[in-house]
Amino acid sequence: TRNKLPHISYSELKNWEQCPFKHKLVHIDKIKGFTGNEYTAFGTALHTVCEDLLTEHIGKDVDESELFIVEFRKEIRKLDVELRKEMIINMFEQGKKIAPITIPYLQEHFGKFEVFATEEKLYEEMEGLGGYLFKGFIDLVIKTEDNKIHIIDYKTCSWGWGKQQRSNKMIAYQLVLYKHFFCKKYNISPEDVETHFCLLKRTAKTNIVEIFSTTSGPKRTKNAIELLARAVKTIKNKIHIKNRLACTSGFGCEFYRTEHCK
Repeated sequence: TRNKLPHISYSELKNWEQCPFKHKLVHIDKIKGFTGNEYTAFGTALHTVCEDLLTEHIGKDVDESELFIVEFRKEIRKLDVELRKEMIINMFEQGKKIAPITIPYLQEHFGKFEVFATEEKLYEEMEGLGGYLFKGFIDLVIKTEDNKIHIIDYKTCSWGWGKQQRSNKMIAYQLVLYKHFFCKKYNISPEDVETHFCLLKRTAKTNIVEIFSTTSGPKRTKNAIELLARAVKTIKNKIHIKNRLACTSGFGCEFYRTEHCK
């Protein structure tokens, strides 16, 4: 079946770009590294609420804050780390503020739209790479009245994104690749599709929800596809070079100075 075919996701590509050896540890050797924390639980809970508000709860009178509380509690129970109680308390309050305003903000920003898909699954073949598939899930796809398709990825953060994150090519490549393979899946012209991150800010006082649009034109798409191809070729050839510069970089690595990577 297609599910058993070799594939690569954006998160795998990001790990490979950071360090091919880390990619091997996580995705080939299946060694558990980072398994989640309060931040990922918060993000997952908000993602779920946003999805539910546009699907099963659409048009219903619901308490968005209560929906968040229920989902956040579910996610916290799944964590296998020592919880920071004060942070959890703060996150409950932050999520209760964000949940009710996210969908209204999207409606205000994009005008009238119809939901094309939530959690749109991509499982598309990459040409010239021996049957490898690109796998991904798009948070939200909408269609506006001007017949434009908009691909949206929710990103939870603290106060927002700085210049470094807004200009980071690897961050942008997530939506660039999603757009490329979405267009391939549905045979849609890339000119009719736009890409956006929806920033959901925990600690911001104003602009708590923000749409940050990214460019995803031919040149950037070509660069992203070339990077993806290089990753697949080195993975297929079992080349897993350690990037020592990434060990103590701002990204950090959970395997640094452990038995798995000395």
